[in-house]
Amino acid sequence: MKNIIIASTSTVHGSGYLEYIMPELEILFKNTSEIVFIPYARPGGISHNEYTQVAKNGFSKIGKNVKGIHEFKNPVEAVKNAHALFVGGGNTFVLTYQLYKNDLINPIKEAVNSGTPYLGTSAGSNICGLTVKTTNDMPIVYPPSFNVLGLVPFNINPHYLDPDNSSKHMGETRETRIKEFHAYNTPPVIGLREGSWLRVKNNTVTLKGSLSARIFEYNKTPYEVNTETDLSYLK
Repeated sequence: MKNIIIASTSTVHGSGYLEYIMPELEILFKNTSEIVFIPYARPGGISHNEYTQVAKNGFSKIGKNVKGIHEFKNPVEAVKNAHALFVGGGNTFVLTYQLYKNDLINPIKEAVNSGTPYLGTSAGSNICGLTVKTTNDMPIVYPPSFNVLGLVPFNINPHYLDPDNSSKHMGETRETRIKEFHAYNTPPVIGLREGSWLRVKNNTVTLKGSLSARIFEYNKTPYEVNTETDLSYLK
C-alpha cells in the first residue's frame, strides 16, 4: 500500500523548514523513528552532509532521527531496509542523475509500492511523477533518462505560479511551458502551488493544503480543483 506525501515545497514564506506540514509528517512517519534522507538534489550546490543536517534539524522537532543515504556503504540496501524515505528538493536533473548512477530508481519504486512511507518535496516530488519533463529546473547535468518513479500516473509541476498581470516580465508563464509539454506528451500535469501537497494512500490521490491546484490534461482547457479533491481519476 502506497503511503506518500508529495509536497510542493519544504518551506513556505514565514515558516521554518517543513513546519507547515509537520503535523502530517507525524502521521506519515508515526511507525518509525528513523528516516533515510536522499540529499542528492543539493539545493544551491550544498554538500550532502550539510543538506542532511538541515533535514535532521527539522525532524528532531518530532523526535525522528535522519540518516543520509550517502552515509551507508550500499545505497540500494539502505533503501531496501529503510523504514521511511525522504527525498528533498533542489535540482531535479542532479537528483535524477544520481538516482540512476546509484541504481536507485527501481529499489525506491519497489519500496514505496510495498508500503515504505515516502516524503518528497520539490525535486523529490517531481520524481514521483512519470517523468521530470515538467520540472522548473535547469538541466545542469544529463541523466540517462527523464523517466522516474511513476508513483502517480501523471506529472507534477511544484512551485506552480499563476501569471502576474502587473509584471513587465515578457517571458513564458508556467501555463505556457506546460502547454508546450502537451504539444509532445499526453500525461496530465498538476500545477502544485506553494504550501499544497498530494496525499497518496494506495491508489487514492487527494489534494491537501489551503490552496487550489491547476490541472492540465491533454487537449483540454486547464482548470482548477479545490483542496480535498480526489484526483485519482487523472491518468
